Amino acid sequence: MNVLASVWDRVSGSQPLPPVWVVGLTGLAAVIVVLNTGLWRPASKVITIAHEGGHALVSLLSGRKLDGIRLHSDSSGVTYSRGRPTGPGLVLTAAAGYVMPSLLGAGAAALLAERHLTAMLWLALVLLAATFLAIRNVFGAVAVLATAAAVFVVSYYAPAAVQAGFAYLAAWFLLFGGVRPVLELARSEYRGRRRRGSRGSRGSRGSARGSDADQLARMTGVPAGLWVALFALVALAALAVGASLLIPSGWHP
Repeated sequence: MNVLASVWDRVSGSQPLPPVWVVGLTGLAAVIVVLNTGLWRPASKVITIAHEGGHALVSLLSGRKLDGIRLHSDSSGVTYSRGRPTGPGLVLTAAAGYVMPSLLGAGAAALLAERHLTAMLWLALVLLAATFLAIRNVFGAVAVLATAAAVFVVSYYAPAAVQAGFAYLAAWFLLFGGVRPVLELARSEYRGRRRRGSRGSRGSRGSARGSDADQLARMTGVPAGLWVALFALVALAALAVGASLLIPSGWHP
């Protein structure tokens, strides 16, 4: 009981905010990771976990039956769920993937702004544990376990200064990392339209064959490009809100 009480006090308590230079440096590091292809390739697995976890979470919340998640080494993934073949539950499930990393980043920023650094890290552990239970392939299991192990080691063993830097880096990475896949999807959509135009095609589907936007277009009749625009709007809004929380006005080192 004493151990549990100690852990609860540690998780539920508040921690001091780091100096501004730490916030700025972690934000810059996140931007570099997102923009650099070599760094982005391994780091993007975290975004994929959040993406597929978003599909899984919303499928359960909408009353669908979750069959599992598969994550692949090329940073792609797929979430399987069963339920009604039409309706708002299916639409929300399909729409959740691209926006979830950004929403998680904004949520992390809100916890950090309230000085709940350890709680933010342990909540990440809970979400990773829930995702692990839904994984159905070896690579996915290894990717989730490796991510969870890194979060656990830092949150439980690292000193407060290291925890703060790691937590802010994670929040920044989710915020910036949530934007890049949407921009890549938009670029794919644009190129696909140009290819169809050059062939005289009158189709209205998105070019990213089988993408979330493409599936949403088939389900709703709303063009894939508009779904991509909605994803981008959410990602940029979350980035703006998250940044304002991570660097509040009047905060000095």
